[in-house]
Amino acid sequence: MAIFRQRALNEASSHGTGRFYREDGPVSEYFGLNVLDLDKMRKYMSQAAYEAVLASVEHGAKLDRGLADEIAAGMMTWAMEMGATHYTHLFQPLTDSTAEKHEAFISFKNGKAFEKFSGSALVQQEPDASSFPNGGLRNTFEARGYSAWDPSSPVFIMDGTLCIPSVFVAYTGEALDTKVPNLKSLHALSEAAASVVNLFDESVKAVKVNLGIEQEYFVVDESLYNARMDLRMTGRTVIGHTSAKDQQLEDHYFGAIPSRVNSFMKDFETEAYKLGILLMTRHNEVAPNQFECAPVFCDSIKAIDQNMMLMIVMQKVAERHHLKVILHEKPFDGVNGSGKHCNWSIVTDTGVNLLSPGKTPTKNLQFLSFYASVLRAVHKHNYLLMSTVATLGNSYRLGGDEAPPAVMSVFSGSTLYDVFKSIMEMDEVTESESSSLESIKIVNSIPEIFPDNTDRNRTSTFAFTGNRFEFRAVGASQNVSTSVYTLNTAVAESLREFRAEVDALEAAGEERAAAVMNVVRKFITQARDIMFEGNGYSKEWELESQRRGLRPIRNVAQAYEVYHEPQTVELFDKMGVLAPNEVEARFEILNETYVKKLQIEARVIGDMCLNHVIPAAVKYQNVLIENIKGLKDIFGDEAYMNYCSSEIDTLKQISTYVNRISSDVQALVEARKKANRIEAIAERAKAYSQEVKDMMDKVRLSADNLEMLIDDEMWPLPKYRELLFF
Repeated sequence: MAIFRQRALNEASSHGTGRFYREDGPVSEYFGLNVLDLDKMRKYMSQAAYEAVLASVEHGAKLDRGLADEIAAGMMTWAMEMGATHYTHLFQPLTDSTAEKHEAFISFKNGKAFEKFSGSALVQQEPDASSFPNGGLRNTFEARGYSAWDPSSPVFIMDGTLCIPSVFVAYTGEALDTKVPNLKSLHALSEAAASVVNLFDESVKAVKVNLGIEQEYFVVDESLYNARMDLRMTGRTVIGHTSAKDQQLEDHYFGAIPSRVNSFMKDFETEAYKLGILLMTRHNEVAPNQFECAPVFCDSIKAIDQNMMLMIVMQKVAERHHLKVILHEKPFDGVNGSGKHCNWSIVTDTGVNLLSPGKTPTKNLQFLSFYASVLRAVHKHNYLLMSTVATLGNSYRLGGDEAPPAVMSVFSGSTLYDVFKSIMEMDEVTESESSSLESIKIVNSIPEIFPDNTDRNRTSTFAFTGNRFEFRAVGASQNVSTSVYTLNTAVAESLREFRAEVDALEAAGEERAAAVMNVVRKFITQARDIMFEGNGYSKEWELESQRRGLRPIRNVAQAYEVYHEPQTVELFDKMGVLAPNEVEARFEILNETYVKKLQIEARVIGDMCLNHVIPAAVKYQNVLIENIKGLKDIFGDEAYMNYCSSEIDTLKQISTYVNRISSDVQALVEARKKANRIEAIAERAKAYSQEVKDMMDKVRLSADNLEMLIDDEMWPLPKYRELLFF
C-alpha cells in the first residue's frame, strides 16, 4: 500500500507553481464583468422593466408578472452575449451548500432550433422537493417544490450558465432553504429597528443588515489529498499523528505566501472580481497551509450569496493548480481549525450605522439603545445562537485554545464596559434630569467613542469591534444564513420590546429621553451576565460562565434540543420567520445530518485501519521478526537478546496496538449498529455523539501510535508533515 503514498509524493514533487490567468487592465475595468447589475439592465431592458426590477431590489416591491417576459428576454440576450447556453435557479437547501438544475436556452419548434427564456422560467423553477432535506415537511411521494427568483441578489454567469439566485419552498409554502427565513428575519428586523430609530429620527423608513464574511481555509496538494481516503470522504483526517513542526513557532501567521498558493490566490481573486466579489485581503493564517480571504462588507443577502459562490470558485480554481481547498473546520488534529467570522452591523436607509457611537448625546443615546437591545437579545437566546454553529465539523474546534469558547459571551472593550457599569449603577432617570435628549447626565458624561478604541479579544464569541459585532464561532464550511437569521430574529424581538417599553413609560407620563434611558439601563442590567472582558479560554471563565447560567455547547446532539424549547419556537413564530413545523423540521434535519456525517467518519476510520494501517503494521512486524531471527542465528540463543531487545519491544508494541485496533473497530461497528436501531433521530444522534464518537477517538489513538512505530517507507498514507509542508 505504501506505493500509493510514494506515487502521491512523486506527483506532488512535479507540481510546480501554476500559471494564473488575469484579465488585462486594472481590476476596476473587469470587476462585475459576469454580473447583470442594475447599470447593465438599463441597456437590455425597457425603462418600465428596469424600474420594476429596481423597485424590487431596493424596496422589496413585487414584480409585475406582465413584465416578467421582457425582463427574462433582456437577461437571456445579455447572457448569450456573454457566452451562456443554459440557465439555473441557484438555491440553498438545508445542506450548507448550493443546488442547481441547468436548463438550456435552446428550444425546438417545427424542426427549427431557437433560443427561449420565458418570464415564467425566470420567476420559478420546479426541482424535486423530496430529494432535499425537509425534516418531514414533505413525503417521499410528494415531489413538487419551487425555486423562485430572489431579485435582491443579482444574477450572474458561471461556467457558461446564467445563475439566478433563488429561494426554495415546498408546494405547500414551507421554507426548504436558508434564504427564505433570512429574508423574513430582515423584514422583522427592519420594522423593529426603524421603530426604535424613529424615537430619534422620524425620517428613517427601513433598516438593513450589512455583513462582512471572513473565510478561512486550508490548501494541500491534490495528489496527497487524493491519497487520503478520509480527506476525500469526510473533509478531515480521521487518523494522523501530529508533525514534529506545525504552528508552535508562530512563524506562519502573516508570513510570506508560498508562490504556488499565491498564484492560485491571484487566479481565484480574478474570478471573484468578475462575479462582483470585492476581496480586499489575503494572508497566511496561524496553521501551516492555512489561509484567509475577506471581502468588503455589503448587504447581508448579497454577502451570503457571494460567500457561497466564493467557496465554489476557490475549489474550482484550485484544480487548475493541482491543489485542493479544504473547508472543513478541523481537517488536521492538533493544529488550528478554520472558522468564518461574520461581521454584522445594522444600517438605516439614510446611511447611518446604528452600531457606530455618536459624537453627540443624542447619537450616543441612539447607539446605546441599539447596543443594549443586541446585548439583551444575545443574552436571552445565547444557547440558541451557539446551537447555530453546533455542527460535527465545528465540534472538533470549538472550546479549544484556538477558537471561540463553546459558550456565548460579548466583548465590548474597556471604554464601553465602563459606560455600561455606570449606567447599571445609576438611579432611575427622572424628568428633571432629562427634559430633552441632550440633557441626560449619564449620556453627557460619555466620552467620544472612537472605532477600535480598545484592544480586540480573539477569545470572545461575539465581540464588538468599533461599529459592528463579530460573531466568531461560525464554522468555515457553514452557510452563515442560519446564524445570521437567528441573530436578526433575536435582535428584532429585543428591539420590538424596547420600543414597547419606551412607549409604555411615555404613556405613564415620562419624558421620552428619560424613558429611553431607563429602558437602556434595564436591558443592560438584564444582560450583564453575557458581558465578559477577560480570557475566554481560561478555566476561570468556564467556571464563571456556569455560575452566570450560560450554557456551553458540550454535545452537538444535546445542543439541538434548544429547537424544542418553547422560547425558541415562540421567537421564530411571533417574529414571522419560521412556523413551529418549520422549526421542528430543522431540528430533524440537524440531527439527521449529524448522524449521517458521523456514520461516514466511523466507517472510514474502520476501513482505513483494517485495510491500510493493520496490513502495514503486519508487514513491518514480519520485517522485525526476520531481523530478530537473523540476529539469533548469528549470536545464538543466549546472546542475541543483547542485540535485539529494541526490535522485540517494538514488535510487542505493534502487536498491542494492532490488537487494540481490531477489537476497537469491532466495538465501533457494534456501537453503530446499536445506535442505528434507535428509531427516534434525536436519540440516535445522542447515541452517536456519546458512544460512536468516543470509540473513534480510541481507534485513532492506536493508529496514530502505530504511525510512529512503523517504517516510514511502509506507511501507506501521506503524513501531516507532507500534507502541511510539502
